[in-house]
Amino acid sequence: MSLQNQVRAWLIILAVTVLALWVFRGILLPFVVGMALAYLLDPIADKLESWKFSRFWATAVIMILAVTLFVGAFFLVVPLLIQQLAGLAQRLPGYVSELQDLANQWSPAIYEFIGAERASQVQNALADMLQNGLGIAGNIISQLMQSSLAIVNVVGLLVITPVVAFYLLLDWDNMVAAVDRLLPRKHLDEIRDVFKEMDLAMAGVIRGQFLVVVTLAAFYGIALTVAGLNFGLAIGLTAGFLSFIPYVGFLVGFLLSIGVAIVQFWPDWIMIAVIFAIFIIGQFLEGNVLYPKLVGSSIGVHPVWLMFALFAFGLIFGTVGLLLAVPLVAITNVMIRFGVRKYQESPLYQGAEENNGGKTKSTE
Repeated sequence: MSLQNQVRAWLIILAVTVLALWVFRGILLPFVVGMALAYLLDPIADKLESWKFSRFWATAVIMILAVTLFVGAFFLVVPLLIQQLAGLAQRLPGYVSELQDLANQWSPAIYEFIGAERASQVQNALADMLQNGLGIAGNIISQLMQSSLAIVNVVGLLVITPVVAFYLLLDWDNMVAAVDRLLPRKHLDEIRDVFKEMDLAMAGVIRGQFLVVVTLAAFYGIALTVAGLNFGLAIGLTAGFLSFIPYVGFLVGFLLSIGVAIVQFWPDWIMIAVIFAIFIIGQFLEGNVLYPKLVGSSIGVHPVWLMFALFAFGLIFGTVGLLLAVPLVAITNVMIRFGVRKYQESPLYQGAEENNGGKTKSTE
């Protein structure tokens, strides 16, 4: 199979996949979540099989534990989270006003330090930035709250997802073997290598990124709650769950936390510094411990392209697009790397070779 044919084949597969996502975007959510859950839990099922569990019982045990944990978290955490998100969304305008009042109290010292004209410009700029930033954060929180309420009301998602995950997890190995049997025998090893790269990228996205998000959400939520910050659980979980978008989770959580902390604790600079330190520690853990260990370089996508993909897919496909953006970008990146390797191995890159009296020479 030539490079041109391989590129054409993979582009056709990508186009068909995107078209199918767009056509069925309204009903795909429980199936996409169920598929991601099955992929996430497949290594655990394989481990249980190595302990002499049958595939059925391994799948049953895993799903029972997963559903139990989800139901427990749903009834213990979700009501409190929704309550805090609603309260925070209602209090945000008041927080903005109180922060502006504090800024006005500091303005005489600022005027004296840098001059009245420049201080006025800085104050206006900070006020606009604060209002716009907290307004954006408020919109995000409102949308998250509405999405959470919508998920609570969509019984089908809660019912269909575990069923889809159970049957996919039960037949996962058989499905992989069936796909492997359909691969062209001539290029079997090459295609398997590409699929292994995809599996590594997907493991980084689904398993690694999932663990990073959950860990950060737990850390921020618990730390801010213990520190006594108003709406700390809601702000912490929001920051953690948004951390799959590069820099967005940290910035939203940091701005909200510092803004609320200044209003709540002023003039106690120690408590404000504690809230500041929580996010610095969280950012350090994400960048130096969690992400390198759990995700590593498996995705290999620049953060700018990752953010673009998330916003673009979210705009086109909605919630399903947000869930699929990073995995599809990771798979596309694998295909691009494969195409580059094939190009570098081709005569077009290395220089065409031609026979001359039984000898081979390269064209200049």
